[in-house]
Amino acid sequence: MEKNSSDNPTVDKLKATFGSEILKTEMFRNQLTVIVKRERITEIMKFLKDDPELSYDLLVDLTAVDGLTMDMHPRFQVVYHLRSMQFGRRVRIKAPVPESDCKIASMSSLWQTANWFERETFEMYGITFEGHPDLRRLLTPEVFKDYPLRKDYPLRGKGEREVILPEGS
Repeated sequence: MEKNSSDNPTVDKLKATFGSEILKTEMFRNQLTVIVKRERITEIMKFLKDDPELSYDLLVDLTAVDGLTMDMHPRFQVVYHLRSMQFGRRVRIKAPVPESDCKIASMSSLWQTANWFERETFEMYGITFEGHPDLRRLLTPEVFKDYPLRKDYPLRGKGEREVILPEGS
């Protein structure tokens, strides 16, 4: 039976504490998603981690979605997957990020695992994580300046294979 997001302890506490900073909540296949304003993402994530009744102590994943072909506004969403080991709960937090100001606060001071997740998301989508201790590329060389998981990136690349691996090398 599908649960309603309105009678969830995480949603109740977030709405009571952050009110209008919570843009939307939804439950789909018993998975809770909360969409929040990026301007307060640090406070919201710290609250989710530190509140003793919530205790989302594990950042399971962090990635982004490019909504260019989905007519999504703003274009990007940074997506965090959290788990409370104590209560066995999971929550997905999404924060919309506009293309014109493609940045959001880093969570690396709250969860060490955010460090590499944010580096990968920066590299693939071009979203800057403000306050990140070492925001440099993980998988592509420094000469590569594009963001290959953006929907406007050509499927066959932009000729970078010739730059990265010159013919005969």
